[in-house]
Amino acid sequence: MAFEKEPGGYEKTVLSDLQGAWQNLRDEVVAEAGFPNWERVLFHIDEAMSWESVRNLQTMHNCLVLVRNLLGKDDVPDVLNDYLQGVNELMDDALRALKTGDIS
Repeated sequence: MAFEKEPGGYEKTVLSDLQGAWQNLRDEVVAEAGFPNWERVLFHIDEAMSWESVRNLQTMHNCLVLVRNLLGKDDVPDVLNDYLQGVNELMDDALRALKTGDIS
């Protein structure tokens, strides 16, 4: 029986950057835990990072809208806005890349 050989190199795409941005946002939400609804934010971030969402960027985008709405409240630490902006920008890039066929 033959074993599959692991690829020697990986092509970096906008998806890997997007995954990193989500992880950075998640880490900062955990660091700032205690603001209202932080657990719900964490839940939706985890949903966005799930395998199902990675395989369907529209599902991930829907999670992003929920996270954006929850973090748009006045009582949320300002530091989260920078991380959220990073996810927003990379989500836009990923959706554009999917539309143009740069990723599948």
